[in-house]
Amino acid sequence: MAYTPTLEKKYKEEIIPALMKEFSYKSVMQVPRLEKIVLNQGVGSTIADKKIIEMATEEMTMISGQKAVQTRSKKDISNFKLRKKMPIGVRVTLRRDHMYEFLDRLISVALPRIRDFRGIESKMDGQGNYTLGVPEQIIFPEINIDKVNKINGMNITFVTTARSDEEGFALLKELGLPFKNVKKN
Repeated sequence: MAYTPTLEKKYKEEIIPALMKEFSYKSVMQVPRLEKIVLNQGVGSTIADKKIIEMATEEMTMISGQKAVQTRSKKDISNFKLRKKMPIGVRVTLRRDHMYEFLDRLISVALPRIRDFRGIESKMDGQGNYTLGVPEQIIFPEINIDKVNKINGMNITFVTTARSDEEGFALLKELGLPFKNVKKN
């Protein structure tokens, strides 16, 4: 039998029926689903030190369990001493099993390790997607704090097939993202 991540099983068995009832969908195909999770880390200080981008790539690979890709600048910006095609960040796109495994680790292990954590903001982007800013990469247990030479934040974007913010929010809440208590108008 093929392996299915716990969160994916929960999505298929519990979340789909709950969302179908809440939004009165007629077909299972109308239910929004998580398409991908994109991890993105801007490392602007690499202009001075090339080792920082290598460390960032290595750390993102450890966090995501998938090879991270360096992002490069599109044009020259003299004020920032930036040349075209210089590495300025690292990103990883997670789909399918990797995505569900990462989300599970994020919710159960990484987010609770944030100091004074009281939930995440509930501001969606208008198309049912959500971006979470993480202040430091050391909240992930895969990172050895002794080897970290520079603390970097990162953005984690959850791309859904939802048609509205309300549907996307309901999906992410059902998946277990710990949103702050939101008052309905």
